[in-house]
This record gives sequence, structure tokens and C-alpha cells, in this order.
Amino acid sequence: MADENDETLDSAEDDWAAAMAEQATVDASSTASAQPAQIFPAFGDTDGKASMMNELDMILDIPVQIAVELGRTKITIKNLLQLAHGSVVELDAMAGEPMSVLVNGTLIAQGEVVVVNDKFGIRLTDIITPSERMRKAGR
Repeated sequence: MADENDETLDSAEDDWAAAMAEQATVDASSTASAQPAQIFPAFGDTDGKASMMNELDMILDIPVQIAVELGRTKITIKNLLQLAHGSVVELDAMAGEPMSVLVNGTLIAQGEVVVVNDKFGIRLTDIITPSERMRKAGR
């Protein structure tokens, strides 16, 4: 019985050794010729302005929400429930102060209100730079 177990172990070890040798051969041949899959282009691989425009074209049709904020305030629910037609709510913005222009909730510019063909609009007077946005976000 011991001889039978020894033969089974030797056979299993031989099979294991053969499998390991086969794997080593496959690994050695694939390492020499293996190249990483080029699914996505590297960030540094640009073909000039044409490539940059192709990358921008992918995002140009994404809709964004633009809002112009006149001002803000905080009131209690009690005072909110007492509001009626003709009530005045005091805002934190001063008269003549530039309005905030928000894109998807992020301040990107400031401007002044204009009327064009009986519709309100905003004339941008100051564009917030990305570095200024980052500085304000860090507060």
C-alpha cells in the first residue's frame, strides 16, 4: 500500500513538474514578444492640433446647466411659510454688484444684467480662471 501511495505521489510530482516546465516555456516565449495592448492612446501621443480638436469634439455636445445668481439668503422655515404675494426677500448681494454665472453649480464668471429683445441676458465682465476656481474650492 505504501508503494502504491509513493507511485501516486511520484506520478503527481511528475505531472506537476511537466506543467511547470510547460508554463516556463510559454512565459519565456510570450515575454520576449509580448507588447501591451494599445486600447487607449497615451496622453503624450498627440498629432498636433488636429488630434486635440478630435478629442474636444467628443465633449462639445455635452449639455451643461448655466445659472445666473442674483444673490442668496438664509431664512427660517417659519419666515418662509409667511411669505405671500408681494413679500420682499432681502438678498446678500448689493445693488449694482456683478451677478455670478454658474455652470453645473461651479462659478465660472461674473457679469451684469442686460435686456435684449425683451429678454434678460448677462454681459460677462470677469471670467474666473481655473487657478482661481481651485483656490476658491480649497476654502
